[in-house]
Amino acid sequence: MIIRKFWEGRASATASFLLLFFIFFSVSVKAEDHSVGVDSTHHEADAKKFNAGEMIFEHVLDAHDWHIADFNGHAISIPLPIILLDENNKLHIFLSSRFEHGHASYQGFMLSHEAPHKGKIIPVMEGTHEIDPSRPLPTDLSITKNALALMVSAFLIGLIFITIGRTYTKRQGVAPKGLQNMLEVIILFVRDDIAKPSIGEKKYHKYMPFLLTLFFFILINNLLGLVPLFPGGANVTGNIAVTLVLAVFTFVITSFSANKQYWAHIINTPGVPWWLKLPIPIMPVVEIMGVFTKPFVLMVRLFANILAGHIVILGFISMIFIFGSMNVFGGYGVSIVSVGFSLFLSLLEILVAFIQAYVFTLLSALYFGMAMEEHHTEEHSVESHH
Repeated sequence: MIIRKFWEGRASATASFLLLFFIFFSVSVKAEDHSVGVDSTHHEADAKKFNAGEMIFEHVLDAHDWHIADFNGHAISIPLPIILLDENNKLHIFLSSRFEHGHASYQGFMLSHEAPHKGKIIPVMEGTHEIDPSRPLPTDLSITKNALALMVSAFLIGLIFITIGRTYTKRQGVAPKGLQNMLEVIILFVRDDIAKPSIGEKKYHKYMPFLLTLFFFILINNLLGLVPLFPGGANVTGNIAVTLVLAVFTFVITSFSANKQYWAHIINTPGVPWWLKLPIPIMPVVEIMGVFTKPFVLMVRLFANILAGHIVILGFISMIFIFGSMNVFGGYGVSIVSVGFSLFLSLLEILVAFIQAYVFTLLSALYFGMAMEEHHTEEHSVESHH
């Protein structure tokens, strides 16, 4: 018994140490990627002057390559496939390394670093780096950083649950263990604490596949976004296009699940004075707006929380180099505070990753339940019996 407790205590201490080391390593990698070298000439120092805003946006925005680190002033990155369809419907396929991080053109195209097309691929005039006004922007079908991260997360979700499904088949009637045991707790939590109370005992079954997919998709991408090394570090759930698609799925399922009573309550809200419905339909307009604002709030909440977390951590890291450019000792002094807050916020981000997956799934389930109005009909039937 004593040996067992000692072993369990050692395992917990080791896990805690590895977690703290991982977070510290994550912060260190982000800081090292954008450290500013001290050069002998003022010209080179000005050229490499640290730009906090540029560094932060490089991390949180999508890109055509996967940045790994900076070494001796050179960016180390994984090139991604560029797939373009030009104005003549001609397909161009090549790697993003052909652009040399935006310093070269290839096949008449270049990665723009200037507004209003910053971050986009533009057609350029032959022999120059200037946009060709006679040609429209190409249709960009490239595999970007976020697109590849989505593929990686989809592969992981498929691999995990196919493996668990096979394990259930082979070990019928046997107590689960390992990864199967850990995920079963989460699955039962989604079923018993989210789906059943929100949708109802009779109708929750058909929504479970979507709710489980939603929960694990958000959770895995949230956690992968905290990993500093490939294939982690992508800001998938902090991209409003991704959260928009998730919110649209919830909106469509809610709309198709809604019964007649749900739509009748929107048009003719019960318990509301007639003068709010006629002659000016104030309440119907408000209720119809509510149908669209619910998924909008879902989209913005997830996007804003994940994006804000990344920005705040990167902001603290930026303080090291901002103060360091003023005074070397100031940089070392503020680094203690910056690294400490970054470690704390990284731990908080792990908690937020679970909370945001839970909130998005819970609200989606609540919208499904409200659309079917099951609890209202049951209340009315009980009152009529009395």
